[in-house]
Amino acid sequence: MQLNNLTPAQGSVRKRKRIGRGTGSGKGGTSTRGHKGAQSRSGYKSKAGFEGGQMPLQRRVPKFGFKNHNRVEYKPVNLDNLQSLLDKTKAEKVDIELLVSNGVVGKNDLVKILGRGELTTKVDVTAHAFSKGAVEAIEKSGGKVTKL
Repeated sequence: MQLNNLTPAQGSVRKRKRIGRGTGSGKGGTSTRGHKGAQSRSGYKSKAGFEGGQMPLQRRVPKFGFKNHNRVEYKPVNLDNLQSLLDKTKAEKVDIELLVSNGVVGKNDLVKILGRGELTTKVDVTAHAFSKGAVEAIEKSGGKVTKL
């Protein structure tokens, strides 16, 4: 096999459609746009979601549900995540700065501590919110809970 023998696979390369180059080409005249109407004109652009006069999908499907604009979105952090973080950093108190610096949460996130997992280390935890189970587990291990 030499470079001068190389050819593309059979059927992988197609010839370009030359539109509007005379009637002899078979693609002249209307240039594959059909006769008359907005779609045959240059500069035609349909509205997003337009389905040729048929009722568009976004109007056929009913609206439902409710979006609460006052909802407060917390980033969940479980006790087992805290324990693995404590094992890694050997810190005696956990606050937002520690969680942000270790990539557990973002700097603008509100943090809620949840009660999944075990907490064996005595630690003071500072966060925006706590679940009841998390508070019990932290205090049982000898730690202290501080709500921001």
